[in-house]
Amino acid sequence: MRSKNVWAVCALLASSVASLVGVAGCSRNNIEAVNLANDGDKARGSNLDEAISKYEQATQLDPTNHRILWKLALAYHKKEAWSDDALTCAKAQKVAPTFANYFWEQGFAIKQQAGSPKGGGASWADAKAPLEAAIKLDPGLSDAYEDLGDVLYHLDDEQTALQNYTKAIEVKPDQLSYYVALAQLYYDLGRLDQAEAVAREGLNFQSEGMNATPEGKLKAHGALFNLHSFLAGVAEMKGNVPTEITEFEAAKAACGTCTEPGQQIAYFNLGFAYSQATPPRKNEGIQQLQNFSKIICRGAGAARYADQCSQAQDIVKRLGGTLQ
Repeated sequence: MRSKNVWAVCALLASSVASLVGVAGCSRNNIEAVNLANDGDKARGSNLDEAISKYEQATQLDPTNHRILWKLALAYHKKEAWSDDALTCAKAQKVAPTFANYFWEQGFAIKQQAGSPKGGGASWADAKAPLEAAIKLDPGLSDAYEDLGDVLYHLDDEQTALQNYTKAIEVKPDQLSYYVALAQLYYDLGRLDQAEAVAREGLNFQSEGMNATPEGKLKAHGALFNLHSFLAGVAEMKGNVPTEITEFEAAKAACGTCTEPGQQIAYFNLGFAYSQATPPRKNEGIQQLQNFSKIICRGAGAARYADQCSQAQDIVKRLGGTLQ
């Protein structure tokens, strides 16, 4: 049960949690909204739906508290409820129109909707304005530049997308994922040498990229996997098999057990590269392709990687082995 003497603590709460309440005065609704938000904070790690419910109740009691709206938006983000996330950020913007993060998160949520098969009625163009607003409010918001680059790329404005990816790197040069995006765009534009140069520049910051939170480290390892895989693909196009093998080995090392979605392809890539060596590294190639077959071709990913599963069989047979 809440404190019976709510008005006795009103002055204390108004001063100690003024940054959360966000109002000069103090009312029963203000206090209860803060209490509910605190309950949401406690539940968030173990029961996301309960946390969302608490935050929603809190915003109903105090719809002018933009910081509680932000907590709700982040909870929707974690649940990948992008439409609700975008709508909540729009509400927060009306209360606090100078907070760049509210525009950035809204743009990101709309971008996620646009990139989803379900869509939810959002388009890539819808994400442009809030991301531009976020950057205008905070030119140091590096992720907003990357997201805007993604949006512009899908809107066929490749040159402005290049500028935004480049700006993201300028603002935060140790964020490896920015180099992946910029290198890929250069590659898609047929500017192979620039693509390779960007990817190799990103590798210069790999140690710095690992000095982060556990979530940040996971993201950095994923970006490192993508950078090495990208460089291996470039080497393959140039017919440079030794570099292709070196980069695919580095990609495999970056993803470790390669349990993240999409990383299991590392086994196929490395097995294929070993088969291309002169002379072919038969045993190593067969082992990697056998691992790929066990993990992917006999599981739920078989349909997605049907072509690679078929190729794996052919390559192993050519190397004189069998898929166990």
